[in-house]
Amino acid sequence: MIMKSAAPRLLSAFEALIGVDLPVRVRCWDGSEAGPPDAAARVVVNRRRALRRMLWAPNELGLTRAYISGDLDVDDLFPLLGIPEVVDRIGDHRLAGLRPRTLARAAATLVRLGAVGPPPRPPAVEIRRRRGIRHSRDRDSLVVSHHYDVGNDFYRLFLGSTMVYSCGYWVDDDARLDTAQRDKCDLVCRKLGLAPGMRLLDVGCGWGSLAMHAARDYGVDVVGVTVSREQRDLATKRIAEAGLSDRIEIRLQDYRDIDDGPFDAIASVGMSEHVGLVNLPLYAAELHALLRPGGRLLNHAIARVRSLPDKPGRAPSFIDHYIFPDGEVLPLSRTIDAFERAGIEVRDSESLREHYALTLRAWVSNLLGSWDEAVRLAGEERARTWLLYLTASALGFEAPNRLTVHQVLAVRPTADGASGMPRTRDRWLRGTRAAT
Repeated sequence: MIMKSAAPRLLSAFEALIGVDLPVRVRCWDGSEAGPPDAAARVVVNRRRALRRMLWAPNELGLTRAYISGDLDVDDLFPLLGIPEVVDRIGDHRLAGLRPRTLARAAATLVRLGAVGPPPRPPAVEIRRRRGIRHSRDRDSLVVSHHYDVGNDFYRLFLGSTMVYSCGYWVDDDARLDTAQRDKCDLVCRKLGLAPGMRLLDVGCGWGSLAMHAARDYGVDVVGVTVSREQRDLATKRIAEAGLSDRIEIRLQDYRDIDDGPFDAIASVGMSEHVGLVNLPLYAAELHALLRPGGRLLNHAIARVRSLPDKPGRAPSFIDHYIFPDGEVLPLSRTIDAFERAGIEVRDSESLREHYALTLRAWVSNLLGSWDEAVRLAGEERARTWLLYLTASALGFEAPNRLTVHQVLAVRPTADGASGMPRTRDRWLRGTRAAT
């Protein structure tokens, strides 16, 4: 017999799992409601199937599948995902640490509410089977394609005209997203000390924005590499339209296959998260070999603040199943250690945590402002996936001691130990622009 008034019972079960009274208003398929009427977080459980998803995967993956499939709706994700207890219990996979009696009671409530039957099929956008060895060339190409080859027009909706998919550099509080992204590209070029006639390698070049900025404003020749076909194709088109094809070459190429160094400078922006801990020493060694003595390297990457075990965790996660399969966000110390062991001297590291939070908020605003078009281009499941990802990421960067992003500036010293770096930051941040 299926109970009526599902919402109070469902909310009570979740509060038992979380351990606090939740400031959430819940409405269920039977029209019942529970929770504070003025709650900022409002959840609608459209179908009992949402409960089956949560029963079979009692962690963030079950809730993710319920939301992405449309079995569960949320008016505004920010208030819900901003509840600390939700992140601590579900996002960090701590439900397994609860007393068996608490878990059993919650499961019994879900069953009485109609969560009976086999596990529902996951949303079609979930990646489950992955061929090949983790972080091999073929598998890296497959999982990168899952994330990036979903339609350039879809990405343009929330990235804006610059098509830069990494955090902007917000010099002014009231800056626009496009301005922040151009300022970030310029910051990278200045840190690298780019000057006319130099040769730059852009590892993980995306849609070519940094390469175009470096060639146009600093007069350098650029080789950009990506393993995403859609990125390569659009980057090549944008470069041709800008009249920069004689200065920039975009390749569909793995970083492990680049063999035409040395380069005067190397930029790797938002790419090393795909490398993985096991390949981090190889990544550092490859960049060292491709960089001329005295040349600078800038590695811009998300870093996890909390320490990690030597092996990636196996807990099911939304990020691994939907966003960055096989991606590994490592502590900054691991990256610096790999560079130094490879013979690359780290000279500076700058945290841009707050900059990424502002960028992600802007992306969420853009996506919501173009929601109908996003659904038309990518389908509702994928649009929901990206909205959930961008919202959760914004909150992750706003909170201390969770996520950050660092620009690590390093050099390959010359044979006599010289770095070629000016002694002060203000001098090496000047850069040398091309004559206009």
